[in-house]
Amino acid sequence: MLRQFTSHDAHHLINTIDSEEQCYLWSGPTYRYPLDHHQIEIHCAKSEVTPYIFEYEGEVIGYVELYKVTRWHYRLCRVLVFAPFRSQGWSVPMLQEAIDVAYHDHHAYKLSLAVFERNYIALRCYRDLGFRVSSVDRTSRTFQHETWPLVRMKRVFWKRRLKEWLKGY
Repeated sequence: MLRQFTSHDAHHLINTIDSEEQCYLWSGPTYRYPLDHHQIEIHCAKSEVTPYIFEYEGEVIGYVELYKVTRWHYRLCRVLVFAPFRSQGWSVPMLQEAIDVAYHDHHAYKLSLAVFERNYIALRCYRDLGFRVSSVDRTSRTFQHETWPLVRMKRVFWKRRLKEWLKGY
């Protein structure tokens, strides 16, 4: 289940992000390694950022953000399954809950995300959840003098919203 992220949860992020490369892979240019409470507090205080913790049976499993682009468009950002729970299939239920929150609570018509091309596991997961590639930026992101292509993906809900609207008539 998703719940609002609080400052008391920051240690989960700090303990999981254990290298400069992992920090960049997870957050792009948003955070600097080493991750600290101050950076997290400043970022999560932005009005367009809604951070969540994913829990199951009292265990803190992961983190995900919904970033408000426009009234009807949200972006999934900074998705992270914490180290003890990786490779156990937790990303799909966590992301499905985030998608449901965007759709039902925020009334999103469009969800988008960006993921580095080298993050094969995440790319497959997003495709399995119905996201499609909208573009690939091969030049704008570099880490330690190496270019990291950025894959932009989206999932639209306008057909689903239209069907729901028509059911009301």
